[in-house]
Amino acid sequence: MPALQRTGKEITEIYNRQVDTVYRICFSFMKNKQDTEDMVQETFLRLLGSGVGFVSEEHEKAWLIVTASNLCKDTLKKWWRRTEDIDDPALGLQQPPFEIDEVLAAILKLPADQKCAVYMYYYEGYSTSDIASYLHCPQATVRSRLSRARKTLKRKLGGDF
Repeated sequence: MPALQRTGKEITEIYNRQVDTVYRICFSFMKNKQDTEDMVQETFLRLLGSGVGFVSEEHEKAWLIVTASNLCKDTLKKWWRRTEDIDDPALGLQQPPFEIDEVLAAILKLPADQKCAVYMYYYEGYSTSDIASYLHCPQATVRSRLSRARKTLKRKLGGDF
């Protein structure tokens, strides 16, 4: 286990500022409270051991969003997760502790790469260049993901996006 890079006070301040955002990201992937809480905890454990120096609170938030998204995607790729039927009521799928309207429900059903781009762009207000930087991909890729997501959402919900 790597040595701690931050003080308890710093971690507590970051946690208090960002936990709601990290929880929403994790819930959008995991779809239940228990797995979401595990991923939130794992995200902040990664932060605890990382040596990343944040330039601003926006950089901090983006790092946490990308880290949480990647942890969730990696967990969902594991063989024991692929064998689960995520629509099975026995898995304890729950309502999130935040309101889900029709648009957010449709966004949650998007593929992971599109969901992350849409969340960062529309909900957190990042530019496509910032998102590309945080996701380590070209800006054109981010714009393509947003375009595909808009088309999907328009088809599912009707109207303009």
